[in-house]
Amino acid sequence: MIYDVHIFVCNNQRTGSEKLSCGDAHGLALVGEFKKQLNDLNITLKTRANKSGCLGICDFGPTVAIYPDGTFYVGVKKEDVKEIIESHIINKIPVTRLLLKQ
Repeated sequence: MIYDVHIFVCNNQRTGSEKLSCGDAHGLALVGEFKKQLNDLNITLKTRANKSGCLGICDFGPTVAIYPDGTFYVGVKKEDVKEIIESHIINKIPVTRLLLKQ
């Protein structure tokens, strides 16, 4: 199936490293929250939210990548999911406070 929006939530968990790990900071809970809210909103877009491996920006996690836009959100919490869905996915307005700064 081809999706209009594909949401990747980093769930990488490191062991034996000083480097931060997105999965340690509620990665699976974020995936579940995206799925629940997308289902509850019953939007017409074909969407998929799933866990991913490392997205390469661990120091800023938890990290969420949204495609096909290629937008990366960092420091995401469960409380941010609704805003990301309503603002970015439905209304095509990125949530600037959560965007990865280049």
